[in-house]
Amino acid sequence: MKLVLLTALGVGGATIIGALLGFLFKKPSQRFTDIILSFAAGVMLSAAVIGLILPSLEYGGKFSLPIMIAGLFCGALCLNLIDKLVPHLHKMTGVDIENHPQQTAQLNRVLLFVIAIAIHNLPEGIAAGVSFGTEDIGRAFTVAGGIALQNIPEGMVIIAPMLAAGMKRGRTFFTAMMTGIVEVVGTLIGYFAVSLSNAVLPFALAFAGGTMLYVISDEMIPETHAHNNERAATYSLLLGFTVMLVFDQLLG
Repeated sequence: MKLVLLTALGVGGATIIGALLGFLFKKPSQRFTDIILSFAAGVMLSAAVIGLILPSLEYGGKFSLPIMIAGLFCGALCLNLIDKLVPHLHKMTGVDIENHPQQTAQLNRVLLFVIAIAIHNLPEGIAAGVSFGTEDIGRAFTVAGGIALQNIPEGMVIIAPMLAAGMKRGRTFFTAMMTGIVEVVGTLIGYFAVSLSNAVLPFALAFAGGTMLYVISDEMIPETHAHNNERAATYSLLLGFTVMLVFDQLLG
C-alpha cells in the first residue's frame, strides 16, 4: 500500500513538476512542446498495451478476449462521454489562445480548460491504480511511469494561459497542483477497486487501457500534429514507445 501511495504522489507530482517548469519557460516553443508530448504519447501507448491490455488477456481466463474487448471499448466510451460534457483539450490549447489574444482576458475560459485537464486526469490515475492490482510491480511502474511522463508537458502548457489571463502566480500554481491531486485520488480509487474484487481485474485493466488509448488518439496525437511538426512528432512517439519497451524488458 505504501508503494501505491508513493506512486500516486509521483504520478500527481509530475504535473506539479511540469507546472514549475512552466513558470521557468512561461511559453515553451510549440515544436519543443509537440516533441515532448509525442514522446509521452509513445510511452503511454507502450504502457497501455504492455501494462494493461496484455495483462487483461492474461488474467481473463477462458473468456479473456471478450472481457478485454468489452473493457477496452467501455473505457473509450467513458472518455467519449466525458468529451461530450467538457471541451477537447486540443481545442483549448495555448495555440488557440495565442491566435485570439482578446480571449486571454476571459478567465472563465481558461479555468474551463484547466477543469477539462483535471477531469481527464482522473481516469489516467485510475489506470495507474488498477495496474497495481496485477501485483506485477514492473508492469505497474511501466503504466505509472508513462502517465507521469505525459503529465510533465501537460503541467507546463497550462501555466501560460492562466498567467496571460491575469491570474496571480500563487493561484496559478495552486490550480495546476489541484489537477495533479485529482490524479492521486484516481490512482487510489483504481487500486482499491480491484483490491476489493479480483474478479473485476481483467475488465478493469482493459477499461484503463481503453481510456489511455482514447487520450492518446483523441487528445495527444491531434495536438502534436496541428502545428506542422508531424515528422518530428511521429519519430518522437516511436522513440517514446521504444524507450518504454526497453524499460519494461529491464524491469522484467
